[in-house]
Amino acid sequence: MKQLLLKGLFLGVGATIQGLAMALFLFPHFIPSGGAASVGVLLYYLLQVPYGITLWVLNASLLFIAFKWLGKNNALWTLFCVSVTSFTISYITPFIHGTISYVFVDLVFGAILFGIGIGMLFRLGASSGGMDILALIISKHKRIIPGKTLFCINTSLLLLTSFVVDWRILIYAVSSQFISTKILDIVNTINFANKTEKATEQKRIA
Repeated sequence: MKQLLLKGLFLGVGATIQGLAMALFLFPHFIPSGGAASVGVLLYYLLQVPYGITLWVLNASLLFIAFKWLGKNNALWTLFCVSVTSFTISYITPFIHGTISYVFVDLVFGAILFGIGIGMLFRLGASSGGMDILALIISKHKRIIPGKTLFCINTSLLLLTSFVVDWRILIYAVSSQFISTKILDIVNTINFANKTEKATEQKRIA
């Protein structure tokens, strides 16, 4: 029970960090963090549909459809993370009136925070949902490599967003993805257990 609560706590923190990155730094510049975020940006730009609602409905629907492929635990934890992220975005967005800084400054800070948040989710066996779920469904039915499917989906949505909103979004989004994935890799390669053991040994020696 204790481990379950700790996992929920850390996943909640990671999902909150992800939501903060999107609401504070990326979305004010209409920079999507992925395929699902691209849909959110488009609907907000065209119809003023709140980001949090779009992300939650889209992810929850995809999770429900793909439940049998993801497995019960992974699907439930992912739904939990999606809910926390969506709530964070929905709560913060009304207080955001404009951007915090210049686009590239916000992009860097947003991408770093986003990478940290996603990295925490991945390390604990969950995900942020998104179009990887749709890619999985299509791959299962059409026998296409998931990575290729996901690339096509995200690229198509990103191109559509940049065409409707601003062509520079394509550059911003690619830059954000590059930075956040690098941070994600760093978070996933840090061996916290070894660092804790070394710290314990140093205390014993002292």
